[in-house]
Amino acid sequence: ASSPIKIYLNGTAGQSFGVWNAGGLEMTLTGDANDYVGKGMAGGKLTIKPPKGVEYLSHETMIMGNTCLYGATGGKLFGCGRAGERFAVRNSGAQAVIEGTGDHACEYMTGGKVIILGPTGRNFGAGMSGGMAYVYDPQGIFHRSLNTEMVDLEVFLSEEDTEFIREFLGHHALETGSAIAEQVLQRWHQNSRHFKKVMPKDYRRVLEAISSAEQQGRNVEEAIMAASIR
Repeated sequence: ASSPIKIYLNGTAGQSFGVWNAGGLEMTLTGDANDYVGKGMAGGKLTIKPPKGVEYLSHETMIMGNTCLYGATGGKLFGCGRAGERFAVRNSGAQAVIEGTGDHACEYMTGGKVIILGPTGRNFGAGMSGGMAYVYDPQGIFHRSLNTEMVDLEVFLSEEDTEFIREFLGHHALETGSAIAEQVLQRWHQNSRHFKKVMPKDYRRVLEAISSAEQQGRNVEEAIMAASIR
């Protein structure tokens, strides 16, 4: 396999850092970025982290602007800080860790996985029909922010869910030096209970139909079609 192209940057990026990022391109920004980080990204990796030695706590500070991961179809984003409004709107395949968001996060999301290690703002998951979001909620208040029209909130996660979160947080801590990720991981057995899972109702029906069809030896594509038009 060919080695990825790695680019290291310092300072403040303008609009659309990492827009249309492709597989094999990994960009690391030490600083912060404006709106549309990772817009339309299809692959590769974007990492944004604060400089070493800063006095502020990353998970209490903005590191990127609004509408990040808009329409992304793949790749990974690690943000050591908070994002603005409409994080991961229309995300359809990217995986990301962020340490807090503004309002309307995961709006119209259709795929991918997002881990949020902090507060989310209001109207989370509006129009979300696919993908999954995991929110670290030690205070137990996230349900107040959730738009439940198209999604369900799960407080008991599967072993598969918790392993994914643990592994991805490990990558996040390694990539960014995130203090909050390291704190969560250090007391994992206690802190893992504070993650809540946001699962679209339509997506759940499709996954259940696939599982049932596989167990019964039925045609999976027909089962997906039937579940999708219910």
